[in-house]
Amino acid sequence: MFQWIRSILYVVQATIMMPVIGLLFAPWAMFSLKGAYACCKTYSRWCMWTASWLIGLRCEVRGTVPEGQVLIAAKHQSFLDIMMIFTALPQAKFIMKRQILWTPVIGQYAKRMNMIAVDRGKRGKAITKMLAEVKSGQIVGGQLIIYSQGTRIAPGVKAPYKIGTAALYEQMGQTCVPVATNVGHFWPRRGLFRRPGVAVVEFLDPIPTGLSKEAFMARLEQEVEARSDALLAETDWTPQDA
Repeated sequence: MFQWIRSILYVVQATIMMPVIGLLFAPWAMFSLKGAYACCKTYSRWCMWTASWLIGLRCEVRGTVPEGQVLIAAKHQSFLDIMMIFTALPQAKFIMKRQILWTPVIGQYAKRMNMIAVDRGKRGKAITKMLAEVKSGQIVGGQLIIYSQGTRIAPGVKAPYKIGTAALYEQMGQTCVPVATNVGHFWPRRGLFRRPGVAVVEFLDPIPTGLSKEAFMARLEQEVEARSDALLAETDWTPQDA
């Protein structure tokens, strides 16, 4: 019961602080891309800091964080892994569902940072459009992050990896850095309850350019799933939690 109370207090304060921090940074973000990134990183750090003492959840980033232009293919389990990846990277650029653009505060800042919005249910057309933008040079700089399974997947649940990641890997001609995580055990896709523990996002060894789509996808899925399962094994997760 006590952890439930802590969880609710955490969610309430995090919800309140989002528009507060967003408004504080708005004058800077309006005229500066750097200001927009600073705002979102400040909010993410606030959420991770308050999680450490309010709900007993510590956030840990492992592995070598890439700084140059790379494609990042990440495991996605909850909003927490978004914040952890975003904070760790110098210039993150997410591929996200278009509906997020209509979310108060988040949507406005996503537009300002030129995040790439795709229509759910029209992923094939979206990937085609992104490939055209890559070829024309409209998508440049930073680290492009794609969630290879297309949505949040609960720990222990298997879901297919989408071929769009391989298409971007081939078109961009960039090294791909896989990312594994166990955050969904502590911060579920839905609901208010938050578990204490150590939530981990881990940047894995880069996958070099030049692989075939089939070889790339097989390696990506094997490495991300194996490492995510290993991180999950570090927690008190059981199959009943899935």
